[in-house]
Amino acid sequence: MKKILRKIFSGFILLLYPQLKDKAIVNRHLFIYVFSQKILGIERHAPWPVHFTSKVICPENIVNGCAETPGYSIGSYIDARNGIELGQKVYFGPRVSLISMNHQEDDFEKYTYSEPIKIGDNCWLATGCIVLAGVVLGAHTIVAAGAVVTKSFPEGNQLLAGNPARIIRKIN
Repeated sequence: MKKILRKIFSGFILLLYPQLKDKAIVNRHLFIYVFSQKILGIERHAPWPVHFTSKVICPENIVNGCAETPGYSIGSYIDARNGIELGQKVYFGPRVSLISMNHQEDDFEKYTYSEPIKIGDNCWLATGCIVLAGVVLGAHTIVAAGAVVTKSFPEGNQLLAGNPARIIRKIN
């Protein structure tokens, strides 16, 4: 009986989120996400599952090539008004913030426009890290927990940590 219910639920999920067909993440947490998003309307505008404690602004400006879905982790804040480009296999920890837009210094009611945030393939953004507008992260970059990335690190194969983030070491 449990297998039959799982197959029914999996089919229902694939109707709502066809981009998840290659993922084996059908579980009770996904059911809670679907219920809060599709039934209660929390973050309904995102075309992928979003945790009910996460916030996604302008999901249409996110180019998502990643395996994990942005906002799937608990407490994430993703502001894509200037755009966000995600590579393959980008993993998000809880409370990750991607902020692609900033206020003007002379008038706080106006926004500055910059390049989109670009995160390369096979990156991991650990718990509570913040990536700010216009940042480019190269492939296989790990951003440590609590790091604040204010400038680009396009080289890749590196571990970033600190506030502001800096290269701690290279990764083979």
